[in-house]
Amino acid sequence: MEPKAKKARILSSDVKAPKLVKVATCNLNQWAMDFKGNLHRIKESIKEAKAQGCTFRTGPELEITGYTCEDWFLENDTFLHSWSSMADILRSKITDGILCDIGMAVMHRNVPYNCRVWVVNSKIVGIRPKIYLANDGNYREMRWFTPWYIDPSKAGFGELEEYFLPREIGEITGQSKVPFGIFAVSTKDTCLATETCEELFTPDAPHIKLSLDGVEIIANGSGSHHQLRKLDKRIDLVRGATSKSGGVYLYANVKGGDGGRLYYDGCCMVWSNGKLLAQGTQFGMLDEIEVVVATVNLNDVRSMRSNFIARSYQASSTPTVPRVEVDFSCGHPEPLSISESQPIQPYICGPMEEIAYGPSAWLWDYLRRSGQRGYFLPLSGGADSSSTAALVGIMCQRVFQELTEGTERSKAMTLAEIRKVTRRPFYTPPSWQDLCGKIFVTCYMASEHSGSETRTRAKNLAQQIGANHTSIAIRPMTDAIVKVFQQCNFEGTKIDRSKVKSDAVWNASGTEDIALQNIQARSRMVMAYFMSQLMPWATDQAMEGDAGPGWGSLLVLGSANVDEALRGYYTKYDCSAADINPIGGINKRDLKAFLIWASKERGIGELERVANAVPTAELRPDKIEDGKKVEEQSDEKDMGMSYDELGDLGHLRKVEKCGPLSTFLKLRQLWAHKTADWTGPQDNNKAITPSIRVKVQPKTFDEKVAQKVKDFFFYNAINRHKMTTLTPSYHAENYSPDDNRFDLRPFLFPATFDAQFEAIDAVVKACQG
Repeated sequence: MEPKAKKARILSSDVKAPKLVKVATCNLNQWAMDFKGNLHRIKESIKEAKAQGCTFRTGPELEITGYTCEDWFLENDTFLHSWSSMADILRSKITDGILCDIGMAVMHRNVPYNCRVWVVNSKIVGIRPKIYLANDGNYREMRWFTPWYIDPSKAGFGELEEYFLPREIGEITGQSKVPFGIFAVSTKDTCLATETCEELFTPDAPHIKLSLDGVEIIANGSGSHHQLRKLDKRIDLVRGATSKSGGVYLYANVKGGDGGRLYYDGCCMVWSNGKLLAQGTQFGMLDEIEVVVATVNLNDVRSMRSNFIARSYQASSTPTVPRVEVDFSCGHPEPLSISESQPIQPYICGPMEEIAYGPSAWLWDYLRRSGQRGYFLPLSGGADSSSTAALVGIMCQRVFQELTEGTERSKAMTLAEIRKVTRRPFYTPPSWQDLCGKIFVTCYMASEHSGSETRTRAKNLAQQIGANHTSIAIRPMTDAIVKVFQQCNFEGTKIDRSKVKSDAVWNASGTEDIALQNIQARSRMVMAYFMSQLMPWATDQAMEGDAGPGWGSLLVLGSANVDEALRGYYTKYDCSAADINPIGGINKRDLKAFLIWASKERGIGELERVANAVPTAELRPDKIEDGKKVEEQSDEKDMGMSYDELGDLGHLRKVEKCGPLSTFLKLRQLWAHKTADWTGPQDNNKAITPSIRVKVQPKTFDEKVAQKVKDFFFYNAINRHKMTTLTPSYHAENYSPDDNRFDLRPFLFPATFDAQFEAIDAVVKACQG
């Protein structure tokens, strides 16, 4: 009997073999200062990458500490704990057989740097500091870190320095020092390097020189936040990093709420020669660990580069980046046993999906990590509070979906989180509505001016999502406050008691109207916090095996949108004053579209009815003449501008950095079609709304535009102080007035804008000839 023929094998070391490398990138839901949790997620991602046969793994920016540590980066302890986490990784031998690029804060020569630490076979290869720091918009990296200095008079990235490792690390690795600076890692079969987040966005990005110098695989560990309609820009940049000069590009990101206003939206990717080979989810499921793997063919990279003659000419004279050699091979040992990844089309969520899935995931991260018992929402039946309620409902839908359809790891984690939040050690929700009923309480807080329509909408919406719904009347509270004021004793002689408006009535003066409206709004805030502390006891009925009613407080949700915040159209310390606000960075136009979308796509039908209603605060009586209603309170009428106008004004002010004059000049073109006379909200698309600041309305188009610009900047100025107390909100819109970190301005400045408005008047006069 003849012996069976052996199957032919081609090893990666064979020159004829395809040069296939399995690489891994990931989305990790890291949390600022959660060293143990972050370490667990990093190690799990490395284990998963190894299990899938990968020889290279990259992760998010500052993944060991969490990206949003902010002023904790000013504390030396943060750096010490980071090295302790790295020691655990090295000691565990988890990097044996896989080259890892790990994000970490490192102190070098008493200077703090945002770094990438390269590790393989339980040894540190080198430490690469970030060159260009994110220091605009939401980012303040230069407050905590120093950019790595590169002498502009010299070509390339400069020489490497020596970093002396902490003794604990040296005892594990047997090393005393490692290279520190900008370098490429040379393995036996390829060359790899990294850039970090913001560096991708810069005009002269490091990947350009790295690619020209022969680096074939470039990794980007990022901490990039979600913003509506932003992902396509990120995808275009990553595509562009390899479409011109070839190469493999791995993008990793944080995915989740890192403890602040930002939500990091994942979407890790692997690209090769301008083609997408693998993409993680932008929101997807709620698993804290998502590893994305691709098999790349380095021969394709070499072929594309060598056949691009102009690129080769530039590469022949490009400065050389220092190499750090490692005795390691990235290529698959048996390349014929695997298949290379094929190109796919990028998936980009639509704006409504972004609104549904970003804030809802942010709400879940905040709730489960806060240690609180659930959420409480004053639900008015209007668009804003209904949007917030819908997001809590969608959150419960997604948590229940994770529990039933997620990975085994994620199912176990989600069930444990549900039981921790509900304080029920044996609870498994049978439906998403049942879960909603355990963690969400809503309350319709009726004023004497509230209508049956809003009451019905609030009740129906709460019923559809499964929330525990309540209703109260706030008039006894407001009447009591007025009565206390009427009994005020004036101890001095300088106050004329007869002139004090202690008997304030509606429609007598604007001052009285505003005071009476504000007292209602503020009463709702007080009652919301009172109920949030006591309602868990009423909603928790003992279940079999449970000890009885739970404990803990509910987090109060706010529901003011970005346009109203920008205009200052809300009462300071009213029910917009809350613990967190999931819609505070979303404009009214998008919210209305979201309500219609969610009514159809998420099965919450009452939302369409809400979307079609006229926005109103219901804080003052309707005007009646001859027994007939002649005017109903309307938000747009009270503000003196439409939500569409507010969106345009806010965008020009913040995004395009326009002052009053530049705003006027741009709006003359943007609103050129709005030449009709305004008679009501139905004319918003073809006419400019009337001013509420002047008795004689402007006549010409330019005069109307000028007056609207003046009105906007005036109200923004006099209400700027309110923005110092804005509830922490999910950042979604790039013209947010968030005073804490995004829109930094004084809270007292001249509201008259004398010079600016005079300049506008001069242009208007010149246009009139």
